[in-house]
Amino acid sequence: MSSRALRKLQGKTHQEIDPLSVVSHDSEEDSDSTKNDESTNRKSKKNKHKKNVPLNPFELLEAEDNDQEVLNEEETLQAEQPENQADTRKKKKKKKKKQKEKTNKVVDEDFEASLKLAEGADNADVNGDIPASTPITQNMRALLFVEHKNLNPDNEMRRIFGSRVVQGENSRRQRQQRGRTRQRVSWLTTPRDNWPPMGKTGLTMSFLETRGGCQYFTFEHSQSYQDVEFQFYDAVESLNPQNIANIIQLHPYHVAALLQLSEVFHMGEDAQASAELIERALLSCELSFHPLFSLTTGTTRLDFKRSENRPFFLTLFKHLAIVGQKGCYKTALEFCKLLLSLEPEMDPMCVLLMIDFYALRAQEYSFIVRLYQEWEAHRNLTQLPNFAFSVPLAMYLLAINQEEDSSKADTMLQESLLMFPGMLQPLLDKCNINPDPQVSSHAFFGPDSQYSQPPALKQLIGLYIGRCYSCWKQPEVLEWLERNVKVVLQRVDNKDSMVEQCRIKRLSRYQGTPRNILRHILISEIKDATAALPPDIANTTVLSYDPLPPLDSVCGYNRPERPRAVEDAGALSTFFRSLLPNFNVDEPAAAAGAAGGQHGNDLRQGIGVLMDAMRDLLNNIRPVDVPRDNQGDNPENDGNDDIEPGEWD
Repeated sequence: MSSRALRKLQGKTHQEIDPLSVVSHDSEEDSDSTKNDESTNRKSKKNKHKKNVPLNPFELLEAEDNDQEVLNEEETLQAEQPENQADTRKKKKKKKKKQKEKTNKVVDEDFEASLKLAEGADNADVNGDIPASTPITQNMRALLFVEHKNLNPDNEMRRIFGSRVVQGENSRRQRQQRGRTRQRVSWLTTPRDNWPPMGKTGLTMSFLETRGGCQYFTFEHSQSYQDVEFQFYDAVESLNPQNIANIIQLHPYHVAALLQLSEVFHMGEDAQASAELIERALLSCELSFHPLFSLTTGTTRLDFKRSENRPFFLTLFKHLAIVGQKGCYKTALEFCKLLLSLEPEMDPMCVLLMIDFYALRAQEYSFIVRLYQEWEAHRNLTQLPNFAFSVPLAMYLLAINQEEDSSKADTMLQESLLMFPGMLQPLLDKCNINPDPQVSSHAFFGPDSQYSQPPALKQLIGLYIGRCYSCWKQPEVLEWLERNVKVVLQRVDNKDSMVEQCRIKRLSRYQGTPRNILRHILISEIKDATAALPPDIANTTVLSYDPLPPLDSVCGYNRPERPRAVEDAGALSTFFRSLLPNFNVDEPAAAAGAAGGQHGNDLRQGIGVLMDAMRDLLNNIRPVDVPRDNQGDNPENDGNDDIEPGEWD
């Protein structure tokens, strides 16, 4: 069977054609095209008129039979006419050349059409069409377009350290894991051979609808996966990590359990084990994708309000943070675009608060500028302090690299300093820079600028400084910052009207922190931001597998009611659990019930009566007033007299 037929059989449509795969298979297609020139011509003509007709697998078998018939006919002609071999070879060469031109023409047309569909959204006219004469460039790709090769951190490690280092590390792992079961290939992570074999987990994805040019999907849990989910909830409430480990031992690819145990390893400062569990959770989600779910186009959507979808959001967030800590900023940026494309309007994980950092570290300055230019009108990105300072920084670094004028960057930085004066002093302190006496003594950038800003703005500033301060430590960047700070001081001294306008906006806009920003701060674990969290959030119990779920959360199924003895155990159960983490009120009753007979039911009822009696006893306990005599009022009593036994009665 030809390579084109294999690709069609595997469901690779024209929109997913890779230029590298087209080039690599040209030679194979040429050899196949000479064998079935008549059938290929008929198919190419039909495909031009019937591009939307679904593929019939039986046509591939028919095409293969036609290929075999053509081969048999050629062998028969060669056997019957050996004297005309030279003429036959000449005819074959001519047919090869003509067929190659026709095949390349068809491939080019299909490839250009796929590029127009996938990348031409920015240059489309009112009807969404792209002019045929418009050349397709890199800038015409969708803003959130993701490349598969950039999702693998090993590719970036090869660019940084060289292929020999990465290849040597991979070969060492292969030697250690020799003889173990090979895992399936995935795009989001690299499965390891020591992982348990991947089977049916019960986690699936279904297609919901197509709306506004986007495809909406949702994860679904089978009945068996729901049962494991209920067991996981019980294990979390037991406050014993060993119970979660037991669930993973039986169900090694349960996403929520992997996330929770990963947090346990993270708190124990075992970063390697924590990262490996996150990768396993990511693999479990990827292998349950719907066939139409695409990672690259930026048009696939997941609803964060559905509890079944939220583990995938959290897994992507933690994975990109781990990849970024390894120095693979380009890979982390691609994961940011992928996570943002799942729900760009609501942005439940607040990817916009960190995508600028990874773009700066990856030296993707043009991406930040383009994101600001396209989204500022409807998202007001400059209201976020990270974009207010990262965009002019990207403009300045881009102007330096291209040897252009940086006046636009200067103007935007000055406006950002006027809007957020409380950013300067903490940023310089984090960079270990002593400001100029003229700056430190001025009231505009003094302590009053930090005390007068709202708490919500203080959280955003602390988040940006704790994450992006390293981008401002370059000598040329500090000189550029100092030059613009002096210009801002002159504008303040000259009573510029923009100073008062910015003060009014600063006090009126940041009147509360949205729930998604609080979720982002809690997961990021940046001390400069967590220190400014409100007390009601800082003292709230946050579940690692589902931090701060939305208030309008939706779930496809409900958790069954727990037994009354366990649900209403009260203070006595909490006391025993604090002493013995493995304590379970229901275990004696369960053991007796397993033994059978009326004795188990009687024991369960007896435990329930006992718990009710203990609950009433604890609720009715009142302090007893101790009778006092007049000895305490006697000044001659020095407090050293012995107390008679009957005085406490």
